[in-house]
Formats: sequence, C-alpha cells, structure tokens
Amino acid sequence: MVYIAKWPKATDCGSVTVNDTSWVRIPLYTPAVCFLHFLIFIGMRNEKQYHFIYKTINLLNSRYYIGMHSTNDLEDGYLGSGTYLKRSLNKHGEENHKLEILEFCKTKDELKSREKELINLNEIAKKECMNLKVGGTGGFTVDQQRLNAIKSNQKQRELWKTDLVWSTKKKRNMTLGQLKSYENGTRDRIYFYDWTGKHHSDESKKKMSIKASERVGSKNSQYGTCWITNGIENKKIKKTDNPPKGYKYGRTMAM
Repeated sequence: MVYIAKWPKATDCGSVTVNDTSWVRIPLYTPAVCFLHFLIFIGMRNEKQYHFIYKTINLLNSRYYIGMHSTNDLEDGYLGSGTYLKRSLNKHGEENHKLEILEFCKTKDELKSREKELINLNEIAKKECMNLKVGGTGGFTVDQQRLNAIKSNQKQRELWKTDLVWSTKKKRNMTLGQLKSYENGTRDRIYFYDWTGKHHSDESKKKMSIKASERVGSKNSQYGTCWITNGIENKKIKKTDNPPKGYKYGRTMAM
C-alpha cells in the first residue's frame, strides 16, 4: 500500500513535477509517513476554535489576573494559571472567583500580541493586579523583578496588620530559626557571614563613606523622628506627632 502526497521540490524522487510540487509515492508506515502523521496530529491538536483575553477577578478582595486562553469549549471551567492566582484559588475557592472575557482574537499570534499590549509594566505595578510579568514574554525582566519585590514587601506589611494567622505563623518560624541558630549555646556561624579576622578594603570603605554622606537631612530614614518610652517599651514617632497616653519623650536603656 502507498500514499500519494505532494512533497515540495521532490524532483530527485523520479516523479512528475506539477507547479513546482511533486507527486511522490511514499510507502505506508515509513519514517517519512509517520512524521507526516505526527505533524498533522500536532496541527489538529493546537488548532483551537476560540482565542480570547480574559480577566479573572477575586470577588472577595477585587484582585484580578489577566491572561490569554485558546479553547474549543467556552465553558471549559478555565480560570487561569498564574502563581498568585493559583494561591488565591486555593485560599478563597473557585466559587469566589469570576472569569470575564475581555475580547476575542482571530489567531494565536494576534492573541499573544494583544496580551503583550494589555499586560504592561504599568498594569502589573497595580496593587490589585496578580500578574507577575508582562504579557507575551517567557521570562522576567529586571523591571518586572523590581516591581514584584516591591509588591511582595507591600503585601507582607499588609499581612502583618490584617492576617493574624499569617503573622502568628511568621513569628513562630522566625523564633524557631533563632532558636535553631543557638542550638550549641552560641550562634551558628552558618546563619550570618563571619567577619572575624577580615576587613573592608580601602575601596569598599570609600564607597561606604560616600553613601553615608548622602544619607543626611531628609534623606536619612530617621530624619524628623524622636524616641518615646512608657518605661518598658521604647519606640520612635515623628517629631510632629504627640506621644500616646502613658508615653513620654526619651527612652529607657537596659542596665
């Protein structure tokens, strides 16, 4: 049994050329035929009927994730695959998330291009956005890494104030880490860099001096602050603020 197939520029196969394409007789189940079947299968598998940009919204906190999806079934239950989105789905449940289709595209290439336009640095910088990188890319740029670090720090500051379970677990892990570092009675040198017998180079000292000279006035993190104490706890406030009840200016030093 043989297949009759069009094969580009197959003039060396002894076949008749018609319009720059040769009709070639290929024996069934040869490597060429198997590879041809594979290409056809891949093409059929990747060809989807619908291509669209979606927005999945957390109904409890209004945070959202924007992505692209190709499918043959608009009711396939897909909600997205972002890292933060998955965490949100696990924590709050799929029932508290809603997917909205923002727009349809004709092809996969058009879909990727549109995603790149919609998910830009300004978008991922928003506090409510759960996207970690711009659309249409396969990795993180330096700007994306910087924005992600800022958002992560902001999120942790928020969790310290609002999530008792998270903050309690965090404190416990920090305490266990400290206790582990002192298992042998003295702090384990593995947990911090040991400077014993080492010194900064003259070049490093010069750089540190220049940096320190720049941290003056309003550029200093402690600028405009002062100590207050209630006799047990010391803390800092802005000089323009009044001390809380029970506190006075100054601090108590341990003897």
